[in-house]
Amino acid sequence: MFSCKQQATKLPAIAPDIITEKTPNDTDDPAIWIHPDDPSKSIVFGTDKQTNGGIYAFDLDGKIIHEKSIKNIERPNNVDLEYGFQLNDSVAVDILAFTEREKQQFRLFSVPDMQPLDGGGFPVFEDETNLEQRLPMGISLYKSPKDSAIYAIVGRKTGPSGSYLYQYKLEMDSTGVKANLVRKFGSFSGKEEIEAIAVDDEQGFVYYSDEGVCIKKYYAEPSMGNEELACFGGEHFLQDIEGIAIATYPNGEGFIIVSDQQRGQFNIFSRKDNSFIKAVNLSTTETDGCDVVTVPLNDTFKNGLFAAMNDQKDFYFYDLGKLELKVE
Repeated sequence: MFSCKQQATKLPAIAPDIITEKTPNDTDDPAIWIHPDDPSKSIVFGTDKQTNGGIYAFDLDGKIIHEKSIKNIERPNNVDLEYGFQLNDSVAVDILAFTEREKQQFRLFSVPDMQPLDGGGFPVFEDETNLEQRLPMGISLYKSPKDSAIYAIVGRKTGPSGSYLYQYKLEMDSTGVKANLVRKFGSFSGKEEIEAIAVDDEQGFVYYSDEGVCIKKYYAEPSMGNEELACFGGEHFLQDIEGIAIATYPNGEGFIIVSDQQRGQFNIFSRKDNSFIKAVNLSTTETDGCDVVTVPLNDTFKNGLFAAMNDQKDFYFYDLGKLELKVE
């Protein structure tokens, strides 16, 4: 048995700029929505993972926005955002998706008015007879640069190698939004589980954490096939490979930031070639999910915002400049 104290990061701690108000139960995963007209009014949504859980909305000062929060959700796990989902020829909305594990479904809401678009929820893994393999955990949204179609890629508590992830296309018809299964993919080592999923829309890649092994990389576009493109980074983690955030910059530059949960740090990889760059200690403990945006939001977050779950029922917010990421 390893000791977390013995193995804890020795890197200098970087303090957060903001620590949010606490949620009732157990924080897990954040997603950052950028306000289109006034970035200072952007919102960080975070899951509170329990039977009486919810999606809590935070302003950039870390205060809960109760009227934008979604409560009484049965064990929400991961959350993600996408921009410009076409409801009809003239109306597009930004959308928030999150898994609701105990109901074996994922939910879909418009942002920032927080209206449900899912008729109560989209069932997932419906063809599985084993309940354990129908319990959703991770979710990430992908907007195709080819045709602007939006997909939800959903993971689960456990599942078979080769079809651990299901990908659903979000489509609008006369009766409302539908989530139509378009493919199953994703190898699994069987060692721990797969929770964290993140998509690079621009480059068309999906990354997920096979927690005890590596970060895996696939095409996000269903027509590109189910070949595993890479399995990288495992040697840099103490035990669980957790939350993934993708910091994007022009010309394909950027960084993949991944939680090294038990060591209490984040490992940073190149977006271009997935090579290891460095690790940073952001003073969180037992971090599951994280998210990042690279545009200025306000005077506190002049370089962008990195948000990470902390195991004290809160989230830590950092000006992205504190991570000292250098774009060539």
